[in-house]
Amino acid sequence: TRSFHVTGVQTCALPIYLCTGDGLCEEIAPDVFTLLDDGLAYVKEGDKVFATAKGNPQGADGMANIPDNRIDAVIESAEECPGECIFIEP
Repeated sequence: TRSFHVTGVQTCALPIYLCTGDGLCEEIAPDVFTLLDDGLAYVKEGDKVFATAKGNPQGADGMANIPDNRIDAVIESAEECPGECIFIEP
């Protein structure tokens, strides 16, 4: 799984094996999610993309801090994800 902290309060996991590559998460929250050349969505923090292809840890080892004002967009991304692969938990 791919995980990141949302202001240290919530955790969101993005298991790549479930990602369908539709890009809805990137449309809704382009400052939190990005699609790479492999067609899959990855979590990002600023310019840092949490993907081994970018030289960074991914899965549970890749943790990004997300500002409070983006939590609603991350929740909407999770609700709209056709692969149902974005999980937010306390």
